[in-house]
Amino acid sequence: MEHTLRRFNFLQGHRTDFWWVEPAMVLVGLSLFIVYATWAAFQGNHYYTVSYLSPFYSPLIYVKTGVAGSAPLWHSLLGAWPSWWPDFLPASPALLILIFPGLFRFTCYYYRGAYYKAFAGSPPACAVGAVPQKKYQGETLLLLFQNLHRYALYMALLYLLILGADAIASFVYESQIGFGIGSIVLLINPILLGLYTLGCHSFRHLVGGRKDCFSCAGAGSINGVYRKVSWMNRNHKLFAWLSLFWVGFSDLYVRLVSMGIINDWNTWGV
Repeated sequence: MEHTLRRFNFLQGHRTDFWWVEPAMVLVGLSLFIVYATWAAFQGNHYYTVSYLSPFYSPLIYVKTGVAGSAPLWHSLLGAWPSWWPDFLPASPALLILIFPGLFRFTCYYYRGAYYKAFAGSPPACAVGAVPQKKYQGETLLLLFQNLHRYALYMALLYLLILGADAIASFVYESQIGFGIGSIVLLINPILLGLYTLGCHSFRHLVGGRKDCFSCAGAGSINGVYRKVSWMNRNHKLFAWLSLFWVGFSDLYVRLVSMGIINDWNTWGV
């Protein structure tokens, strides 16, 4: 395969199928999400309504009061917005926390292969000519940075607990238990994120006893948790996209309700 690829120029090959469709869809899908998530993070408003908190803004470290669609001050972990915040940046709680889930996604084993193909053409697809590059020099720069994935996993697991708590809180408004469309939206979000995160290769390696060679250790060493996680791992690509879409949709839903563009049906009548 390696020798065949070397004979092809960029995007050339003998393939007659629509191999370019998937990397093109990845390019469009990831680009749209990055643009929307960046825009939403820099708004700093309309991230809270009824009892719904956008997952882009959770957990709330600080809250700036007097902003349209902002959360009440008691919802923040450290209180009012700090005076040391630079003036050239908007007072947006999302800017304080999105780096952590973003790091987990960026270094994800599936996403690496996806955006390498879609954005860098390295390679765009199997048996298709890649972007010409210098001789491989081992794990340097970006490849070394990708090793952070195993550590970002622990932060991602913490976020599952936080977003799960947000989903539970969305079923209570002014001490009254009930539910709304937003409650369902926010409940689905940590479920999909959980299927994605718990199907992560690093998590499977962790629960599997951190063995690098199961065939060497014997079949009896593979525990039941590892087998269940392996099912999620086999569907990692599916859950990666479903969870990415839904977390963006969750923010959009809360934002549109907060802005009064759409109405949220709920049992509280608000």
